[in-house]
Amino acid sequence: MREQSGAWRVLSLNTLAFTVCFAAWMLNGVLVTFLVENGIFDWDTAQMGTLIGIPVLTGSLMRLPLGMLTERFGGRPVYTLLMLLCAVPMYLLSQVDSYTGYLLASLGFGLAGTSFAVGIAFSSVWFSRERQGTALGIFGAGNAGAALTVMIAPGVLRSLTNGGQDLDRWRLLPQYYAVLLVVMAIVFFLFTRNKKPEIASQRTVLEMLRPLRNTRVWRFGLYYFLVFGGFVALAQWLVPYYVNVYSMTIVTAGLLTSIFSLPSGLIRAFGGYLSDRVGARTVMYWVLGAIAVCCLALFFPKMEVESPGSGVMARKSGAVTLVTENEIRVDQDVYALRPPVDSGFDETKTHILPVIQSWHVPQVTEGQVVSRKTLLAAGTTHIFFQANVWIFTMFVFIIGIAMGIGKAAVYKYIPEYFPTEVGVVGGAVGVMGGLGGFFCPIIFGYLLRGIGLWTTTWIFFFFVTMACLIWLHITVKRITRRETAIEAIPG
Repeated sequence: MREQSGAWRVLSLNTLAFTVCFAAWMLNGVLVTFLVENGIFDWDTAQMGTLIGIPVLTGSLMRLPLGMLTERFGGRPVYTLLMLLCAVPMYLLSQVDSYTGYLLASLGFGLAGTSFAVGIAFSSVWFSRERQGTALGIFGAGNAGAALTVMIAPGVLRSLTNGGQDLDRWRLLPQYYAVLLVVMAIVFFLFTRNKKPEIASQRTVLEMLRPLRNTRVWRFGLYYFLVFGGFVALAQWLVPYYVNVYSMTIVTAGLLTSIFSLPSGLIRAFGGYLSDRVGARTVMYWVLGAIAVCCLALFFPKMEVESPGSGVMARKSGAVTLVTENEIRVDQDVYALRPPVDSGFDETKTHILPVIQSWHVPQVTEGQVVSRKTLLAAGTTHIFFQANVWIFTMFVFIIGIAMGIGKAAVYKYIPEYFPTEVGVVGGAVGVMGGLGGFFCPIIFGYLLRGIGLWTTTWIFFFFVTMACLIWLHITVKRITRRETAIEAIPG
């Protein structure tokens, strides 16, 4: 009973430390947007995407070695030193005055992202295989740290800078985060005890890395590239998305982004429980299907388009005797027209579907002689699609919920297939997920700069989701055929 109580205490502190680390890891999504919007730094969208993604790069590439270190030495010393180490570049961020300086400081505090690999390895050793899905799901709820940053940091920045009157005081925010990391490191060290897999100390580095030869590891990595990397990317990218597409303040954008990131982080615990009950494979089918449908619905940008429509042509030759907005007469033939309409739309009203209006513009004058099939009136079609912010947020919310459940489902797979190599395999899968969080904002930035549409974000995610879904389905079919063949063998 005492060991079980210790397990839950360690899990609680693991989750709390992960929440703090994740909040620090996601700081650039808010801070970079604030610095650019207020003219403190003049960075273009590609540079913004790079700065938003660069901490994720460090946190991704270092997950595997940190997972291995946790298996070797245990989570207590590794987690404590990690948080203390991250506090240093986080503080230095407050001193930078250039793009290069900001980039280097971001690379440093990006190590906070490796806390996931440390926490996964340290949490899994305390629980039986039957409860690992639930335990790791609870730990993964620390993703909510991203929501805390996007909810709280914009308001703190506004308060620190006196509503924008003293902009240089933005430098206090990373200092606060550095202090929080130090405090959390001390609390974690004082109130946890160490534990590590017995087998870890008996294996060489090459033996620990052997599971990475398995294709299954990289399939799980692709899933995690989407559900975790996509979550990390959107938790930061949605702030400038709301600011630019819907003309919102950074504070409002942060609050709406939290509708995506906060539930996505918290529901991960439920995703672990669900994966324990019905299996990770079934959960992933539903997760990928939901993301694909929602991304498809978000393909179309907010737009107002005027295009040639269906015109009116003369059925036979004759002289034009009357031209009005409502009709044209050629001899005795009457051609009904749709009169021009006011194409203005009230943005305060909710338009769920595109609003399509068509009208005719006369192309002939009275007394003109026309031949058969002469264009009497040109057609004009006006399409208005509001991409209503609340409907947009609803779809984003569903994507966040699906990603939260999917993150837990992926890590339910790992202890099932690799029970003694959770740190290494979890670290490798975490690297793939973290690389998704790094590359996605950069890809978004280049797609936006090249095509000019913010909705290219969802087009990109749709194709990644379909790749995951197809690979999953092919694998399931292959497993099913193999199991059927085994059952058919006599005796």
